[in-house]
Amino acid sequence: MLEVGTGMGWGPTIAKKRGLRFRGLEISPVLAEAAREYGRQQGYEPDIVVGNVENADLGENVYDVVIANSVFEHVEYWRQGLERVYRALKPGGALFFESTNKFAVISGEYAPLPFYGALPDPLRYRFRKMLHGADIMKNGIDFHQFNYPLLRRTFGEIGFRQCYDRVELVDPAQVGSQLRRQVLVLCKQSGVLKSVVLTFFEATTFVCLK
Repeated sequence: MLEVGTGMGWGPTIAKKRGLRFRGLEISPVLAEAAREYGRQQGYEPDIVVGNVENADLGENVYDVVIANSVFEHVEYWRQGLERVYRALKPGGALFFESTNKFAVISGEYAPLPFYGALPDPLRYRFRKMLHGADIMKNGIDFHQFNYPLLRRTFGEIGFRQCYDRVELVDPAQVGSQLRRQVLVLCKQSGVLKSVVLTFFEATTFVCLK
């Protein structure tokens, strides 16, 4: 498995504990070293390399699973990165992808401002630089706010043969709230309702098969 954007590195360390072959790719040398140190504290040496998914050599037909959780919004040339991920997956391999959703009411990138993601890119960048300084453009800006139709189309153009969104992935029987369970059932029955709900959902989530 490969995780793009390991952050503090709990994923590679947990995988190591369980005997899984798991590599982490992290763009920040500081975070990569912090992740290695976390692993050492747990008695393991996690496999973490420093690199940018846009241009890192991930190989071809190497991984069964690639995880990209809350990372591609920070990848400036995101399609280029996805193409590398696609090539790195084995035939039949799976990509777990989760990122921003442009029209989410509350954004994980900046929760205090409702519909933050709907701001035009230049205005969003200017707003974040005003709050956090110019270095935010190098240290964590969300270059992109995605949406479900854009991602589904892009995954298909890159070559993924099947993509499942979060409505398709979840079993209503596993949803605790009765209201949410009923909404999920209705979304599975109605493509129009599903599109509306996903438009405003908190994140874009897909599992894509090569």
